[in-house]
Amino acid sequence: MGKYHTFIKESDLFYKLTVSQLERIEELCEERVYQPGETIFEENSRSTELYLILNGRVEILLNPALVSPENAGHEPISIASLWRGQSFGEIALVDEGVRSASARAAAPDTRVLKISRQKFLDLCSADPEMGHRVMFNLALDLSQKIRSADLKIREVLLYQKPGAHDPATP
Repeated sequence: MGKYHTFIKESDLFYKLTVSQLERIEELCEERVYQPGETIFEENSRSTELYLILNGRVEILLNPALVSPENAGHEPISIASLWRGQSFGEIALVDEGVRSASARAAAPDTRVLKISRQKFLDLCSADPEMGHRVMFNLALDLSQKIRSADLKIREVLLYQKPGAHDPATP
């Protein structure tokens, strides 16, 4: 068993994997360390890695200029703070599309495990049972994140101050 075995075993993404499957996942992991303010990846970039937070905190950020050109020059908006054990970058792992947000370290010595898409998919092909389990866990994780985002959107829409400008109307 390697350095990250216990951590990986406790991750929701790798729930119900066998010891040998966990060891194969661990072989894919590459540790990275970031300091506060360091970018892990940029919104609209084409990277395909999944990240697991070993230690520290990561902020997920949106560029407000993408919502409205009049917001150009404003600081990115933090939409989530993630902690030890949480994952991010899953969507690019699945679809190879552009990143929908940026990720930035928000605590000293933020340590993450990076898993490459191609190595991960190769492992899933070699062990379809493991691939099915991890993809199922990934789908559960993403559905929880979508539900959380949906609740936040509803809160904003339902509790806007009366007379507030509706961006959908001219």
